[in-house]
Amino acid sequence: MRTVLHDVHASLGARFTDFGGWEMPLRYGSIIEEHQAVRRAAGLFDLSHMGKLRLSGPGAAAGLAGALVSHPGKLPVGRAGYSLLCAPDGGVIDDLIVYRLADEVFLVVPNASNREVVADELRARLIGHEAVLEDETLATALLAVQGPAAAAILARLTDFDLDRLGNYWAAETRVAGVPALLARTGYTGEDGFELFVAWSDGPELWDALMAAGVGDGLAACGLGARDTLRLEAGMPLYGNELDLETSPFEAGLGWAVALDHEFVGRDALVAAAAQPPSRQLVGMVVRGRGIARHGYPVTRAGESAAIGTVTSGSQSPTLGIAVAMAYIPPAHAAPGTMLDIIVRGSAVPAEVVPLPFYRRAGR
Repeated sequence: MRTVLHDVHASLGARFTDFGGWEMPLRYGSIIEEHQAVRRAAGLFDLSHMGKLRLSGPGAAAGLAGALVSHPGKLPVGRAGYSLLCAPDGGVIDDLIVYRLADEVFLVVPNASNREVVADELRARLIGHEAVLEDETLATALLAVQGPAAAAILARLTDFDLDRLGNYWAAETRVAGVPALLARTGYTGEDGFELFVAWSDGPELWDALMAAGVGDGLAACGLGARDTLRLEAGMPLYGNELDLETSPFEAGLGWAVALDHEFVGRDALVAAAAQPPSRQLVGMVVRGRGIARHGYPVTRAGESAAIGTVTSGSQSPTLGIAVAMAYIPPAHAAPGTMLDIIVRGSAVPAEVVPLPFYRRAGR
């Protein structure tokens, strides 16, 4: 599948890749330059491949509470919340963002590769509740402006007072004359905004944002930079840090789980919360030569038997060092612990460090 902005990306010389069944821009030029643009100024991303599921009706809040690990019905109107959809055994089906648009209306944004699975699972879990789920993915374009200059760029295109919009809040407004749901959310570790608009309005809004950001160094950014940015910020990616074999507690996401209500997977997560996990997600900095990649084994220093596995790894453009996230036993997870990562058959020293690797000023 292609987003409504595919021709725009092609005209900018994008290098495309398949992601979750979508043909998406991996990069336009240099991933490092796109990454640095977000850290120093701002980047513009096409996220139209992400799922957009609208749930509405008197039973929507109760239905979501029984489906997710959180309490979406406790969100004030306009608030967004991070949540998880778990299997009965506590494994993660997907992580997602829930926006409360009105008393009886919610927008659920799952990962692109899991959209149909999440939609089917939510429909099944809504049975018995007076609620309707509509998949609006192919009717809604989603653009993200991320970086320290994002607010200044967006302010040129809207009369909405952006200072009123706190982190993880959203509001219906107009941007560049286009009706939009404007959310202060993102996946880069920077201040930024995500804009949900009608599918056909996507190209017009993209052009308006690019024009407004010329003087600030706004850059078109692909999925390559999005991945290195979220890695530096210690944010999980489904299929890497999260999957059906992983519980929220192993991933360090226990804070997102509200065990004070009934939901699918609660019994398993109550049991998991009562005992230390057998593994936990940690940050690692490579102290030797090499870059850790997904699937590389982690061993005790000088030993050959794997005790863990790298989930994500890359050279950090911001920090100038190789970083990784990995699952390892808690006994070896203390910051400062030295381990080895097996990089192409060679043991490379790596130090356990706290996550995230990067935190923007003031956070």
